Amino acid sequence: MSNHSSAAARLPARVLAALEPTDDSAVGKLVTAALSGSSNPRPSLAEIRSRQSGLAVLSRDLAEAGLGDVEMLVEFKLPFTSKRVDVILAGSDPSTGQDTYVIVELKQWRRAELYEDDPNLVVVPTENNQPKLHPAVQVLGYRDYLTDFISTLEHHRERVHGVVYLYKACDEDIKDLYGNVQNERVRLFSKTRREAFLNYLQKRFAPLHGTESADRLLSSAVRPSKQLIKTSTEEIRHREQFVLIAEQRLPYEIVLNALDKSHAAGSKEVVIVTGGPGSGKSAIALSLLGELLRRGHHVVHATGSRSLTETMRRVPGKGSSKVKNLFKYFNSFAHAEPNGLDVLICDEAHRIRETSQNRYTPARLRSDRLQIDELIDAARVPVFFLDEHQVIRPGEMGTTAAIRGRAAARGFRVHEVSLDEQFRYGGSRAYDEWVLRLLGLHDDPPKPWMGDDHFDVSLAASPHELEALLRVKHDQGYSARVTAGFCWPWSDPREDDTLVRDVRIGDWSRPWTVKGDRAVGEAPASALWATQEGGFGQVGSVYTAQGFEYDWNGVIIGPDLVYRDGRLVTVRSASKDPALTKGTTAEQADRFVRNTYKVLLTRGLTGTVLYSTDSETQGFLAKLLPPASG
Repeated sequence: MSNHSSAAARLPARVLAALEPTDDSAVGKLVTAALSGSSNPRPSLAEIRSRQSGLAVLSRDLAEAGLGDVEMLVEFKLPFTSKRVDVILAGSDPSTGQDTYVIVELKQWRRAELYEDDPNLVVVPTENNQPKLHPAVQVLGYRDYLTDFISTLEHHRERVHGVVYLYKACDEDIKDLYGNVQNERVRLFSKTRREAFLNYLQKRFAPLHGTESADRLLSSAVRPSKQLIKTSTEEIRHREQFVLIAEQRLPYEIVLNALDKSHAAGSKEVVIVTGGPGSGKSAIALSLLGELLRRGHHVVHATGSRSLTETMRRVPGKGSSKVKNLFKYFNSFAHAEPNGLDVLICDEAHRIRETSQNRYTPARLRSDRLQIDELIDAARVPVFFLDEHQVIRPGEMGTTAAIRGRAAARGFRVHEVSLDEQFRYGGSRAYDEWVLRLLGLHDDPPKPWMGDDHFDVSLAASPHELEALLRVKHDQGYSARVTAGFCWPWSDPREDDTLVRDVRIGDWSRPWTVKGDRAVGEAPASALWATQEGGFGQVGSVYTAQGFEYDWNGVIIGPDLVYRDGRLVTVRSASKDPALTKGTTAEQADRFVRNTYKVLLTRGLTGTVLYSTDSETQGFLAKLLPPASG
């Protein structure tokens, strides 16, 4: 297994403490190096100064406590995410001599209080009064995530502790925050309690070198990320499987808070959660579903995706009609009782359509009522998870502005949360930006892939090579799938129960996913292609891949997206997607094609291999990507 955790900088506390606080050159370079990297944008001056201040205070406290040799792992990257912990202290336990670690969250807040008396949410008056996750809850999330994913800690959770250090705040100005710190797993200290903080550190660490403890943490193998569908059954039926960290935990707590208020005051509140692929939207949705069910609330999960809904009905819902009935489609709420649900979780909300009616809707049931209004009306707290870059079909209306506008027009309070952390594709922000630039969805032009220790991207020389590379990964036990733009016809299965090899590139050919609701031979039903055994032998489209993830991702760029005259352009006539060949403007079709490839290129957890059917486009990609290798 590969190591996906790292520290952007590491050094003994005494070394950092010896740097003069005014020496912007030495300390500034250290902090800039710690915050920068292939997965992170360059930090702002304010961010550098904030980190510089906190690190200087912490290192001096360690030195004064006689713990100058404790190792400081600065900006420690959590496995499979782009989230970085401020500092992890590494050393030896004074009682046992074993490795011990303390996660430190440094806050320069001078004042903070609970948000509407919710013990898990806080507001900082100097930072726009928007709710934030209680830092103690944040640190507990980091602790649970580390012990879940780093193998050396798996059976030694007791060796990891957490601290929130508000080094500029007096007790009186943060007194509300202490109520949620009730155990030894996480502690909170202000500058008023600095002596208590020094005593805490002396009880946690012996005055010995922490180098070897740090080495063992950084060199530890990590387990692959828990995949959404594989853990959803336990999440929904029994107990929480997903560890929600930092930004992921915030919308979870906001929804629970809004529900408590709605019952107490008879009000309605709308929550909108935005984030790119892999930011954890579906994990949050399933965590909420499980928790609300365990608390006895009336809650339903809805999507506009047939593949995702059918997978949820068949995997978590297997053998239980009760669980199966928790998963609905957006058009199921046209005649729902107002506020009949406590919470309606709208996953993949970018797929909301203008209305719920279609050509099969009887005349007596037809209505011009907006689908957004139907979903808002159905629950006391409707929750919308969306990514506007995943709008791939005409008529999809799920945008932040549309939802906010409809809710605000009716006087409902709206909470908006942005998830800016990537948990798919190794947590690589660099890859997310690279894809956006490649597809013209970013202000800046495409650029060569500079590499990332946590995610692999390469270019195959042929579809044969692409498939062969992924088959090796598949045979090694990784999940792997091949997808393509919708540029070939999609045939029904033959009468002899075999699939037509519709996707043809030179002498290479493979069938699309099964067209229909039943398996054909070893090939699963189309809606289950991404998650069931047998899916590797067929090529998936955006309609079967959207909403899912797999370890290794192969993407064939078809003739609907080609490089011409210095840029990638879309070729509408090359598409075989009925949704794009009629009823859309050229501008809409262009956006849908680019968003389609945005979805396809961001399904992988560990790596992505590309290939283009167009020779000029393949040559363009060869200038941006390294060649694939076995």
